Amino acid sequence: MVGAARALPHVSTQAAVIDVIRAAGTISRAGLIEETGLTGATISTLVRGLIDQGLVVETGRAESTGGKPRVLLQLEPTARYAVGVHLDHAGIVYVVTTLAGGVVAQMSRAGVGVDDPPVVVERMAREVAALLASAGVDPARVSGLGLVAPGPLAPHSGMRLTPPSMRQWEDFPLDGALEDAVGVPVLLDNDATAAALGEHWSGRAGARATFATVYMGTGIGAGLIVNGGAYVGVSGNAGEIGHVCLDLEGPECWCGARGCTEAIAGPAAVVAAARADRSVARAAGLDRRSTSALTSTGAQFAAVTRAALRGHDGARALLDRSARYVAVATRTLANVMDLDLVVLTGPGFALAGSVYLPVMQAELDRFFFSRSTHGVEVRLSPVATTAAAIGAAAMALQSELVPQRGTLRLPDRGEQHAATTR
Repeated sequence: MVGAARALPHVSTQAAVIDVIRAAGTISRAGLIEETGLTGATISTLVRGLIDQGLVVETGRAESTGGKPRVLLQLEPTARYAVGVHLDHAGIVYVVTTLAGGVVAQMSRAGVGVDDPPVVVERMAREVAALLASAGVDPARVSGLGLVAPGPLAPHSGMRLTPPSMRQWEDFPLDGALEDAVGVPVLLDNDATAAALGEHWSGRAGARATFATVYMGTGIGAGLIVNGGAYVGVSGNAGEIGHVCLDLEGPECWCGARGCTEAIAGPAAVVAAARADRSVARAAGLDRRSTSALTSTGAQFAAVTRAALRGHDGARALLDRSARYVAVATRTLANVMDLDLVVLTGPGFALAGSVYLPVMQAELDRFFFSRSTHGVEVRLSPVATTAAAIGAAAMALQSELVPQRGTLRLPDRGEQHAATTR
């Protein structure tokens, strides 16, 4: 289960030990020696230090195998908290999680809309403060705030290329502005990558150290976990399967290319096709343009999905068509990465997952290149709606406690946490 942690490029032996304990849930000192390859003396010193810091606690004993039962260790969930924020045109989702990834508070609020970025940032700061207060969480125990949004992103310089609905955010220094407003370190990343990290950090992906999430929100993306760590690419934008070309002569995409998965089969494409079909538009409530409250692409896609689930043939046909294209893009990803697990997540799949999953599973069963060697399981995340925000919080926790070389890091908070744990 935790063997992959040995291969991760942790920046310190303490980070490696914390990661192994996190992955195992409970583990003995002897188990840590086996998993990390560190000496007994080193493990003893590191564990003693982690217990003194309040990050690790002893929790009972393992069953005896003939000798003295071994003392088990686990992370102390309330030793640290993190805030996760998923910023999107359609809505903003906030969560507060424990060190173990458990959600202790969450809320959803209106999206960015057409408001200027500084106005939205000020509102977000108020909402984060209110959520922490409602959960009774001491801000001094907050490792940081993970902030995720649709890609592509440029760390430390905002959103260089944004979806059409968020053009006003181009080149806005989002992470720095929110950090100043909230008063805790902020780490900015892609929402699909965050969702994958959340599945890994919480243990929902099980023993797999390498897998992918396919994320459907306003658009389509993928997150990659490779040997237990998030693979983000050179600029943090790995996994953009929404911009895999499926038709050289296809419709123009907002990214400037043609025939992208997102342009052909993304939520906006499904909604446009539904609006063009009178029967589907009527069934989904998209024909009442002057009175409809369905103003965002996400809300309109959800309305088409509900019509399909109620049995409307035209709406179901649109989702089936979308699912076939998304399945082909996912097969491309699985072939390139040689995956055996794909997790569907994001608000789009939270509602439409029952339609997409069997189509995608059938595509991989029939045409995955390495199918004679192993299959690819397609699974729906149980927290698909809030997955990106949960992953954002995990991102902040990982950055402080189990940082790896070559990944985004939270700013150094000096001695602040040390003072709170003495």
